[in-house]
Amino acid sequence: MLRRARTADVRAIRRLVDTYTDDRRLLSKATVTLYEDVQEFRVASRVSDGAVMGCGALHVMWEDLAEIRTVAVDPTCRGKRIGHRIVAELIEAARELGVARIFVLTFETRFFASFGFTEIDGAPVPHPVYEQLLRSYDEGVAEFLDLERVKPNTLGNTRMLLRL
Repeated sequence: MLRRARTADVRAIRRLVDTYTDDRRLLSKATVTLYEDVQEFRVASRVSDGAVMGCGALHVMWEDLAEIRTVAVDPTCRGKRIGHRIVAELIEAARELGVARIFVLTFETRFFASFGFTEIDGAPVPHPVYEQLLRSYDEGVAEFLDLERVKPNTLGNTRMLLRL
């Protein structure tokens, strides 16, 4: 079952994120940040017991731009299209918000290409917007802007964009 995340899901989201931070496939996030951002998350939960099997978040960055971030699926549940359903739901949520473009930083380029994302160079925002985004304290925004302070965490991932 796919649904909006609740505060009670944060521990499970934390567990999923931690699964992918050791190999730097996801940025580590403080638990307090997960609570602050819980409204951005969708989770896939098992119908039988409610266990969270996957998660993903949609973070609005600007009037016409959002980022899909923190997509993680329990390794024991891979191959069941859980990640696919989460990303499809996040794309639909972006459409409902009126977002025109969705950005992702990923190592899973084939997965996101299957939704129509294409690889890009640089940050897809004009300089005045870039200057505004520099004021954000969000680590994901820092990653998006390719700031030096997040370089050790983001080595090798690919910038991709989907136009809605």
